[in-house]
Amino acid sequence: MTVLEAIQRSAEFLTKKGVESPRLQAELSLAHVLKLKRMQLYLSFERILTEIETTQYRELIQRRGEREPLQHILGACNFCGLELAVNKHVLVPRPETELLAEQGWQFLKQLEGAQTGPPKALDVGTGSGCIAIALAAHSQRANMTAIDKSAEALEVARKNAAACGVNDRIQFVQGDGFEALDPNGKFDLIISNPPYISSAEITALDPEVRDFDPISALDGGADGLAFFRLIADRGRAFLAGGGKCMVEFGDGQSLSLKKIFEEQNWIVDAVIEDYNRQPRIMIASRKNISHG
Repeated sequence: MTVLEAIQRSAEFLTKKGVESPRLQAELSLAHVLKLKRMQLYLSFERILTEIETTQYRELIQRRGEREPLQHILGACNFCGLELAVNKHVLVPRPETELLAEQGWQFLKQLEGAQTGPPKALDVGTGSGCIAIALAAHSQRANMTAIDKSAEALEVARKNAAACGVNDRIQFVQGDGFEALDPNGKFDLIISNPPYISSAEITALDPEVRDFDPISALDGGADGLAFFRLIADRGRAFLAGGGKCMVEFGDGQSLSLKKIFEEQNWIVDAVIEDYNRQPRIMIASRKNISHG
């Protein structure tokens, strides 16, 4: 079987299984087996696969047909140009979260030029560590604190930080919400992609998410807003003067989220749309922060 035949057959199989972008998924899987970049496959269409390569490829495609995320199958994903390990203990980072990270490091870079000490950022619910690691990679002086209640997630995050060469500027803390932090600690940036799916909607998610991402990283309570209430309430005590809070949120939550933060005496500075022009990221600052 040639490379092209393998891709075509696999794409047809994945189409029948309801997998999105089946041709792309087939190509990425085969590129992994052959240890090639995806675009190199186009120069190798006539190459005959060995028996071992064919067996390995079929196993990957079978797993993908069972709706296991490709990132789990390959054990890695790309986030903001960084190669990160992922597994069943962490949420697979979404493209929208790259926008959140970009907003974060742009703000930290502004602070680098405006203050003497290194900016400090807090990543709440770090999971794979993707946000904290991206911030550290793009903001060369900033120091991160990354918190998560899952010991298994923090193990993944620590390994990712070390692999990306930024572990010396990220402190990983196990804890629920803000409980494990020094109550006198202050951060220039509080950033989070918290669980924001309502409990009732979990069962309707795509199998790749529902069956393979940790439920604790998805379930935002009855209305999906429970963790935003926590951040709006508890986060204000940890924000330094002139600091920002940046969060990713779900479809249709923009107005409710704005109300939650404004009731806790925050100023909503901006709501930013994602690639599909859906409101996705909120940036807020504290009113009268020196007195709050």
